[in-house]
Amino acid sequence: MASHSLEVEAGSTVHPHPLPIRKRERSIDVNDTVEEDGVFLTWKDLWVRVQMGRRGQRSILQGVTGYARPGEMLAIMGPSGCGKSTLLDALAGRLDSNTRQSGEILVNCQKQALAYGTSAYVTQDDALITTLTVREAVYYSAQLQLPDSMTKLEKKERAEMTIKEMGLQDAMDTRIGGWGAKGLSGGQKRRVSICIEMLTRPKLLFLDEPTSGLDSAASYYVMSRIASLGQRDGVRRTIITSIHQPSSEVFQLFNTLCLLSSGRTVYFGPASGANEFFALNGFPCPTLNNPSDHFLKTINKDFDQDVEQGLGAGMSTEEAINTLVTAYKASEIYQHVKRDVSKICKQDYGELEKKRTHAGFFTQCFVLTRRSFTNMYRDLGYYWLRLVIYIAMAIGLGTAFGGLGDNYNSIKDRGSLLAFISTFLTFMAIGGFPSFAEDMKVFQRERLNGHYGVTSFVVGNTLSSLPYLIIIALLPGAIAYYPPGLQRGFDHFLYFACVVYACMILVESIMMVVASIVPNFLMGIIAGAGIQGLMMLGGGFFRLPNDLPAPFWKYPLYYVAFHRYAYQGLFKNEFEGLWLPDSQTGQHLVDGNEILRTVWQVEMGYSKWVDLAILLVMVAVYRLLFLVIIKSCEKLKPVISTLLSGPPKPQTQVVENPISTPIWEGSVA
Repeated sequence: MASHSLEVEAGSTVHPHPLPIRKRERSIDVNDTVEEDGVFLTWKDLWVRVQMGRRGQRSILQGVTGYARPGEMLAIMGPSGCGKSTLLDALAGRLDSNTRQSGEILVNCQKQALAYGTSAYVTQDDALITTLTVREAVYYSAQLQLPDSMTKLEKKERAEMTIKEMGLQDAMDTRIGGWGAKGLSGGQKRRVSICIEMLTRPKLLFLDEPTSGLDSAASYYVMSRIASLGQRDGVRRTIITSIHQPSSEVFQLFNTLCLLSSGRTVYFGPASGANEFFALNGFPCPTLNNPSDHFLKTINKDFDQDVEQGLGAGMSTEEAINTLVTAYKASEIYQHVKRDVSKICKQDYGELEKKRTHAGFFTQCFVLTRRSFTNMYRDLGYYWLRLVIYIAMAIGLGTAFGGLGDNYNSIKDRGSLLAFISTFLTFMAIGGFPSFAEDMKVFQRERLNGHYGVTSFVVGNTLSSLPYLIIIALLPGAIAYYPPGLQRGFDHFLYFACVVYACMILVESIMMVVASIVPNFLMGIIAGAGIQGLMMLGGGFFRLPNDLPAPFWKYPLYYVAFHRYAYQGLFKNEFEGLWLPDSQTGQHLVDGNEILRTVWQVEMGYSKWVDLAILLVMVAVYRLLFLVIIKSCEKLKPVISTLLSGPPKPQTQVVENPISTPIWEGSVA
């Protein structure tokens, strides 16, 4: 690949003779430092740019070069927007599909995928199930990630050992906690996230700003635990972390420092040599100051101001950055980095171990069902609060429609009651969407790291919600069914409860599809409510089927809206076998089948059980659609990235790249 020269903006002040560094980074002696099972990661002339629509492209990383070695911790530092997360994502294979990457990234001198279990990625946000204890969260994850060849006792011992390694033994039985529930501190939650990813004993560990939101004491404790993972269990791990502004104590834990500004490398080398590099190039760190604070203040151009040099002259931040970038490119330290990368790339380490196996499909389904059931039981907002509201609404319906009788007016009243139950009562199922949105965050994190497949998640979510929805269908359903005097007979009530259950799980299935497309739960609720509103209007009750306009409302909405089959099934269940007056006088009785045909315009060519079967088939279709959307996004993103790949043109950096979806080798369907 053609090399890209670094252009310095006109008018900027550059140190005419960058001073050499007396303290050199030692060259790599490969025979001394390489462990048989260690992972070397190198990147050379790496560029990343992001598509900006009609405005073209903007470079986020501009020709960066470096390496990460086993047994050491590499810290990627820089001001906000400098490209820290983008570099971390590029190395981990998590770049978004709208980015274009060029350059060379090698794992043990080869272009190879990071197989499941070989590497782990700890995100900046702690996406955890807040109702679980530390012990439960880690143990459930161990059951999912570790192979079936390990016994339950071995998995439990691995989980408890990992918890103790991160210093969480005193909080094992404490719930993680979240909104409205006190639990672990921020530092403890971060350590739980690390515990979960360390269960497979990965050789390569990525961490995206692990100290974000923590105070200095918690940051040091978390980072010291991370540093201790570098050499444990007889394996020298390669640790790469992005970090914004570490304390001086945390800074001393780093072996290697990569300092970025506007996507360009300001310094790459031993963390202990950064101070000398800045001092020899005219930017000494003041006495008793935190070195990381000094570095970031010097290279942060968001608040452009004069930077005082050691020689007494002042210059703008942009000029200071150009001075340091140019000095680094001309320094012996940069030549050492390039030589060390070349030495690493010349060695033959062989391929990484093949993908490790995790739990089988049925084990995953069982564990996810049990974990989800526990979460639903403890989260009051998932189903219990909804149950209370359903009971209150059912009591209201039972009293408002109490004693319908067998007169002519009861025809409309019965239809209104059944339509309200199948429309508005089931509409309230979207109230559980915020809780499901939190589950989706956990699913996305675990799926990105290859813990289990989409199918296992869908099966687990469906089975775990089954008992709660049955309770909601039976208890409030009985309160709303019997007091008004609907058709007697347990078989009629059982069918009624089955339709209510099918409608509620259908609404949840629709919201699952919405959650896979819409980025946040607020927009998801709005979108889900809008979709159901259209289905209600086209379901055939608020305007009878023969009166619906043909375009859109009749074809296709009337046939795809689940309300149509709910209305018709409930109406058939209620009116078939009834004889009611045909007018206010009550002189003649009319068969319920005739009422269905003439009053409600119900299609009588098939039985009510077909309507119920169609509802259940719709549940399967929507859940399958959710699976297809998730899988399609995973398959299409790398294809799009490949099509967009190419040599970028160096341009001005603006924002960091967000975390995206990697395709893990060996992840299950």
